[in-house]
Amino acid sequence: MPIYEFVCEECNHQFEELVLASDKKPPKCPKCESERVKKMLSACGIRPHGIPTGSGGFKSPSCSPSG
Repeated sequence: MPIYEFVCEECNHQFEELVLASDKKPPKCPKCESERVKKMLSACGIRPHGIPTGSGGFKSPSCSPSG
């Protein structure tokens, strides 16, 4: 269940809301209760495969099977 960021077009209040797939309407602003809210573009954190190195790059882990 994703958490989205919204901004109210009436009072400019920014807030987060858990949105279910079954929700038909966007949430109301918790500050002024306006229904005129807009979903904001949110940044997300993605980590590439590998382990960070000191130079800022990534390299694959060097694991060897034990046995």
